[in-house]
Amino acid sequence: MALSAISSTERGPAFGASTRTHWRDAFRRVRGETERRASHLSAEDQIVQSMADASPTKWHRAHVTWFFEQFLLVPNDPGYRIYDERFPFLFNSYYVAAGPRHARPQRGLITRPNGEEVAGYRAHVDAAVERLIETVADDKAAEVFSILEIGLHHEQQHQELLLTDILHAFAQNPTHPAYDADWRMPRRAAGPRAVDGSAFVEVPAGIQAIGHDGKGFCFDNETPRHEALIPKMRIARDLVSNAQWLQFIEAGGYSTPSLWLSDGWATVQAEGWEAPGYWRQQDGTWHVMTLAGLRPVDPAQPVTHVSYYEADAFARFAGKDLPSEQEWEVAARAGLLNDAFGVAWQWTRSAYLSYPGYRAAEGALGEYNGKFMVSQMVLRGSSSATPEGHERISYRNFFYPPARWQFSGLRLAEFI
Repeated sequence: MALSAISSTERGPAFGASTRTHWRDAFRRVRGETERRASHLSAEDQIVQSMADASPTKWHRAHVTWFFEQFLLVPNDPGYRIYDERFPFLFNSYYVAAGPRHARPQRGLITRPNGEEVAGYRAHVDAAVERLIETVADDKAAEVFSILEIGLHHEQQHQELLLTDILHAFAQNPTHPAYDADWRMPRRAAGPRAVDGSAFVEVPAGIQAIGHDGKGFCFDNETPRHEALIPKMRIARDLVSNAQWLQFIEAGGYSTPSLWLSDGWATVQAEGWEAPGYWRQQDGTWHVMTLAGLRPVDPAQPVTHVSYYEADAFARFAGKDLPSEQEWEVAARAGLLNDAFGVAWQWTRSAYLSYPGYRAAEGALGEYNGKFMVSQMVLRGSSSATPEGHERISYRNFFYPPARWQFSGLRLAEFI
């Protein structure tokens, strides 16, 4: 997921008491949401790391705290002292410029510091950040609030990862534990629907503006805004459903090599895929592991936890294509898509590359996006795990083609 950003505070707000109150309240709200999500988990739950791509909840809570300490407090508060000299090594992630770091696949081995110490770390940094918000000089406020805003969006990214990572861990448990027994897939937006996914709408063709429009916050990989040629094509109004995916399974989709990219077919064979991630059969009926535990697959719900390889194979099976990220963005701006946000990230056929004229920011905060622009595919929209207010039309998520522990789905496209 992306990190370095273009902050809305760079556009020159006033820094009176109301502005400081706004940022204090935003900080409290985001930090509180992380703790709310973690509150469903025991101390043992918060240590587990079920694969190298996932991280323990305790690590997520500490890492986002380290971010504020490293990039906000240390450079801008002369009186601040590092909470614990061990923590930067343990809780740095990818920031080479910020110093050495503990190996990602071994995060689950960090039983100490324990959860209470991480909670103390969060409380210490929270208090220091709130003091900085109140006391920073006006001539430094723009810089401070810009970094603060980046940190808040960074923490929201980890709030989503907190849920997807614990779901992966719980899916390895034969007792099928629930993260939250009351969790449900979000209510889908109202709008005309075709149960069989046959409703396709024409996307405005021609030269279209793509990328962030300069209003509010964005990550830097959403810029610069540029023009792209959109061909004559249609896009599915709805996401592909579980019912459609069941047809794919029953038709032998996972055993038909001609439907798959070469790397995708190799992955199917190596991993033994027969269905989307977290699907399993019980007594001849498909069930899926959810944040509420194991539940029967609901045919009416959009399919989730499919990889790019699976999305591409399904599109070929349906005689359709995946949309490019530019086609998806134009359709979303035109209001053509049901469930564009809040249900499932949607694979596109676009490789994760820089926009024309993109340059990564200097320093550690510029490391995260540019150096990952290879071998990954773009997803658009947002998912049921995405925190409220973190979605936008120009947002570019990206994962490697085999990844399916995220709430990732798809919608189809066809060319005219």
